[in-house]
Amino acid sequence: MVAVNVKTHVLEVWGDFACFSRPELAVERYSYPCPTPSAARGVFDAIYFKPEFYWQVTRIELLNPPSYIALRRNEVKDKISETMVKRWMKGDASPEPLLADADQSLTGSDQKGRTQRQTMALRQPRYRLHAHVVPKRKGDAAQNSCDSQFVRRAKQGKCFQQPYLGCKEFIGFFRLIENLENEPAPINYTQDLGFMLYDVFDLTADNHASFRQNPNQVKPSVSMFAAKISSGVLNVPPIGSPEVLRANISSVEID
Repeated sequence: MVAVNVKTHVLEVWGDFACFSRPELAVERYSYPCPTPSAARGVFDAIYFKPEFYWQVTRIELLNPPSYIALRRNEVKDKISETMVKRWMKGDASPEPLLADADQSLTGSDQKGRTQRQTMALRQPRYRLHAHVVPKRKGDAAQNSCDSQFVRRAKQGKCFQQPYLGCKEFIGFFRLIENLENEPAPINYTQDLGFMLYDVFDLTADNHASFRQNPNQVKPSVSMFAAKISSGVLNVPPIGSPEVLRANISSVEID
């Protein structure tokens, strides 16, 4: 349930590169021209997050026109087993690195541990993100505290982890905006994006509590929505809105 007195927080984010991958192009990554709601939420989460609330992104503004760049990267195909990492930490086994370009003499196979992937990324992206805190329980009196703590952290440039723009190697920088009067208007850009990825989790669920009780209950829940950028602005509907298409629809109250 969204609180009555909603305080919207605004961040300007930018970086050298960004890639917000379209899910229908799974092998060769192709970026949306703007962040998905989940990518925008991740920026706010990186600054301040608690299990008692979630960030509801409401508006994404483009400040720079989309400029694409083709990148080809060597990506490692394998991943290290979590069980093996724990054994290495205890000293029960010797660490075995993943060798991306190992030949047959080392791996016993003619298959290399890497693959080349094409990425259509964005150059010099810059956006303005709007979001507010939504408590997961009714009568949560801690919202004002959450708002003030976020403002304090964002003002000082504090974050739990460095925000990134789609891919973790594309780091993002942020600036808290408290007054929009002197800020530039969004660019004149309009595009119908079709169905856009909304999120890969059910934000309204108490995922952390469920994970502690039974990790098997916490599963990704992909949602989509019909997205359109109008005059440089992408308006994002609430997670419980009928505009958001979800596989598993839970009971959500919207004010």
